[in-house]
Amino acid sequence: MLKSYEFPNDFWWGTASSAAQMEGNDAMDGKGKSIWDHWYEKEPQRFHNGIGPQRTSQFYQHYKSDVLLMKELGHTSFRFSISWSRLFPEGTGRVNPKAVDFYNDVIDELIKAGIEPFVNLYHFDMPFLLQEKGGWENREVVSEFSRYARTCFEYFGNRVSKWFTQNEPIVPVEAGYLYDMHYPNQIDFKKAVQVGYHSILASALAINEFRKIGEIGKIGIILNVTPSYARSQHPADQKASRIADLLFNRSFLDASVKGVFPSELVQLLKDLGYLPKVRKEDLIIIQENTVDILGVNYYQPRRVKAKENLPHPQAPFMPEHLFDHYEMPGRRINPYRGWEIYEKGIYDILINLRDHYHNIECFVSENGMGVENEERFLNEEGVIEDNYRIEFIKGHLKWVNQALTEGCNVKGYHLWTFMDNWSWLNAYKNRYGFVSVNLEKQSERTVKKSGWWFKRVIKENGFME
Repeated sequence: MLKSYEFPNDFWWGTASSAAQMEGNDAMDGKGKSIWDHWYEKEPQRFHNGIGPQRTSQFYQHYKSDVLLMKELGHTSFRFSISWSRLFPEGTGRVNPKAVDFYNDVIDELIKAGIEPFVNLYHFDMPFLLQEKGGWENREVVSEFSRYARTCFEYFGNRVSKWFTQNEPIVPVEAGYLYDMHYPNQIDFKKAVQVGYHSILASALAINEFRKIGEIGKIGIILNVTPSYARSQHPADQKASRIADLLFNRSFLDASVKGVFPSELVQLLKDLGYLPKVRKEDLIIIQENTVDILGVNYYQPRRVKAKENLPHPQAPFMPEHLFDHYEMPGRRINPYRGWEIYEKGIYDILINLRDHYHNIECFVSENGMGVENEERFLNEEGVIEDNYRIEFIKGHLKWVNQALTEGCNVKGYHLWTFMDNWSWLNAYKNRYGFVSVNLEKQSERTVKKSGWWFKRVIKENGFME
């Protein structure tokens, strides 16, 4: 017997993207250099097949036709980010008027198409000149971010009612200061903690600027709230799970939603000797500027267990000195990305938000499946039959639907991403989009089977299975 999965009529259906991954590096129109532009110039071999940010899907040139395609696929909303280094080529100082024109046009085109713009201010793309000053390590850069945010609100706030300060701010902490995956390629836990703290402060200051302007909508943050599952009920495994949750989830989640840092986290960092430099007035700013709305990015769970071997005594301190990662036997996995597929994780996140975070208004702001060499699945009509993506989305939407029936305040679902885009070090290795992009002919887009399927889901506000 078929079961119906129905969603509210005003559910936010759409996709998510980021400036650095989609726009293209159009320096000729005044865009300044970001850390990605610099790093690619410095070490192009670090990027898959040597493809850097100049080879993105050229939304900057083709945004009008891309928005029309979103409309054709039924989008009711679309999240994109503003490039800080496009709007402020030096990270501060003068505003680039061509950037203002571009983002004004994108917002107007979306609204004309009946698609609500969700605008994010920061998605891993620090202006290089500010990174030269230390990036998020430097309190001065935090202040520059609040000025950048206010400028965006002033230019675009009359037409945008959903704003987000940052996307996955824990990722620059991890990838840039612990695991050598993002610029500035440092491995320094002390700096990582300071970067995390300053990122949270920057978000709160941006929210403060937003509220000074007056009622122009809602503002939030987008977090990858990855559930930390313990290997067993043994107290040592449970402790490992709590520590991972404190470091990677509650650090940003509690500060953003509740305005305070977990006391257990503060004590842990104090015991380790890694408390960041904190000003008392900053803690007040964080406390008084919590988010209105929360974006939840979910791809895979985190599974951990108690440490089984002591780390090398001279190795730099890492979170993994406190717990080990655990590969659950029998887990389903996406072999191309190496990530576990565990749909119930999104339900567990939403229930946690309901029970422990005031049931804050939220939405699934990213969820998706990256697959390599999708051309293998082309049919005779030239359409990629990505049934695996359809099943992936269905599996997660079922659990979102279950959370809705149990009172969770979840308002929408955005897939990562609309069209295949450049993905940091992986470049175009794995494709995530509803729409495939011809890398040789950047204007050529082809809707995949999943895109047409999702259009029906949006039209019917659900599906049957």
